[in-house]
Amino acid sequence: TCLHPVCRKNPPSVKYRRLFLSELIKRHESTASEPLDELYDALAQVMGAGEDTVCYKTYFLPSGEPVSLEENVAMISEGTTGLVTWEAALYLAEWALENAHIFAGKTVLELGSGAGLTGVAVCHACKPKTYIFTDCHQSVLRRLRGNIRRNGLTQEHGAGVSVRVEELDWEQAQQEELQKIGAETVIAADVVYDPELVGCLVRLLEKLVKVPKKAPEVYVSSTIRNPGTYTSFKKELEKAGLKHVTVTNPVTQVFPYDRVSSIEIINVLSAD
Repeated sequence: TCLHPVCRKNPPSVKYRRLFLSELIKRHESTASEPLDELYDALAQVMGAGEDTVCYKTYFLPSGEPVSLEENVAMISEGTTGLVTWEAALYLAEWALENAHIFAGKTVLELGSGAGLTGVAVCHACKPKTYIFTDCHQSVLRRLRGNIRRNGLTQEHGAGVSVRVEELDWEQAQQEELQKIGAETVIAADVVYDPELVGCLVRLLEKLVKVPKKAPEVYVSSTIRNPGTYTSFKKELEKAGLKHVTVTNPVTQVFPYDRVSSIEIINVLSAD
């Protein structure tokens, strides 16, 4: 893994490489095979390396195609959680891979795109017509632009998809602006975590769902860390005249992550 061309180009964190190589050497030694010098050399090199604040994480699609993302080592940095990939984004990507028809040939808007895992996976595997990554934090937007380029998606026409990265402030977004985007499918992952943001998220979803023309299909993927916050989100949806339907879980776990936490995807629709 650490000596693979993908990892040489986009190296994982020093901590990960150190742990991985130590375990690999331990297992190799237990087989009584001849020692592999390159493993010991790689471990010696990483033992002397300082930990960076930024690393790369590589995820493989079912096709074998790698998705490599630059992410921060720390979960929260620069006042945002958007510089790392969270479990609900991986879960949403797995669900998208099994429901490609919801995205194929469509204009897709993603709210709170973060490091970009879900969007890159959808662009490569589900073939949307247009994909709009959005966030409101400047550092996240810069990271997003770098990650989509890293994965062969230009902001013109990468992988046969028209890709855009745009700033979207949920509180300031106007219905006219959202209508102009013309989204047919809207997705969001791990955006229900701060009770203070629930209100403006629901107002944004209301503007998206209650458009005069055909409303987009809206899907929100959430890791339920705080049941109270998640229940409050659903109640606010209902107060706004929106209903929510839990969708079927993805069957196959494609990416390595902890599924111990409860993760749910809901389809948000107008109650009218």
